[in-house]
Amino acid sequence: MKRFFLFIAAMFFCKFLCAQVTFPDAYQIESEREGLSQLNINKDYRLDKLVDWHIQNNKRRDGIEGYRVEIFFSTNDKQKALDKEVEFLSKYPDYEVHVLFMSPNFRVRVGDFRTKSEAWKLLKEIEKDYSAAFVVKDNINFPLAKSISYE
Repeated sequence: MKRFFLFIAAMFFCKFLCAQVTFPDAYQIESEREGLSQLNINKDYRLDKLVDWHIQNNKRRDGIEGYRVEIFFSTNDKQKALDKEVEFLSKYPDYEVHVLFMSPNFRVRVGDFRTKSEAWKLLKEIEKDYSAAFVVKDNINFPLAKSISYE
């Protein structure tokens, strides 16, 4: 009985050993690519129209969805908002400050963060100076591409 069980287990194991996939040679892959260049795709004209609309809509956008930290807002007092901007930049010069007017309030918002956790890091850093600050969802400027540095 023991031998029978071992024989069945060995047969089962051998079936999986032989089930390997063989990949085509590089020549076969190149010939398949040549065939793709002659491929015709029939599609609805509305699909092209939708893609063009999407491209044009993205070109008009002045930013992307993200987060900022709001440190100040005041009703009808632009000078206080500008003073807060100068005060913040003197303490934290590494961050970008935005003074916005959303009728009837002037708002001072800081940073351009893609994620809420990045905005929370700044909030924790400045909470001793700006205890009323909070994170808000806003359209932020497009992030700058980082240059590659070679050593």
